[in-house]
Amino acid sequence: MLDIGFHQGAGLHSFTPQSELRVLAVASQGNAATGLEALWQICASLQRLGYPVVVLDGTAQETEDSPGLTHLLQQTPWNEGASMNMGATASSLAVIPAAKGLLHISREARSTHTPPLQGLLPYFRTYGLMVLHAPASTLGPLLTHTATIPLVVMGQGSAGVITSYKSLKQIAMHTAMPCMVAALLHGNTAAERRKTQSALQTLQRCAERHLGGPVRTTTIATQNPQDLQRLALQLLENAGTISESLTALPPYDPKSTPAHIVRSH
Repeated sequence: MLDIGFHQGAGLHSFTPQSELRVLAVASQGNAATGLEALWQICASLQRLGYPVVVLDGTAQETEDSPGLTHLLQQTPWNEGASMNMGATASSLAVIPAAKGLLHISREARSTHTPPLQGLLPYFRTYGLMVLHAPASTLGPLLTHTATIPLVVMGQGSAGVITSYKSLKQIAMHTAMPCMVAALLHGNTAAERRKTQSALQTLQRCAERHLGGPVRTTTIATQNPQDLQRLALQLLENAGTISESLTALPPYDPKSTPAHIVRSH
């Protein structure tokens, strides 16, 4: 169990106005099982801190056997009588398949020139936090009107650096908000920490050179509950609200960046 008494993030409890829905974003990295497990632990930590959490999982397809966001959007919002049978998850962590629904929201926003996430508020206003878990190519267009800073979980080795860089670039094409990158430590040895720190520095240099902006980084030992709680608190600090979705953030503009930044990767 995590100790949630007096800690350095205790002041974040004041961030929970019930009239606003806070939005967190986590970029999925293929079939990175460890990163997904870390996400569930983070959500559990947030719930223990008193935040009801709903996860819109953009990596899971809605089906008739597993209804999700697409089906929900076809109903009246929950606060007007509609409901969804969440089964056993209703009393723990609400996870809703949302791959088709999130893409639909993006298309609608482009055609109507409206904030992508604004229409979700009536359905999820009873929650304290909404976590968007989806590929970076899906997250980017959804975050154009919110101050949410997305999280990218970096895998191991050079492949992890390359995949994370691609995610940063896809998000940067739609929003000027910086990302936070978390590298997961499995053994937490001194050698692993040095190797991981070197990989993060490489990623930072690439992002600053080619994307024109800084990247926030952190290392998380997956077996350390305090590290996972720290990451959960950082995500809270980086969360925006749907009510902030009033003005679009400036998009990524290659013409406004130095020539050395505009490259194909």
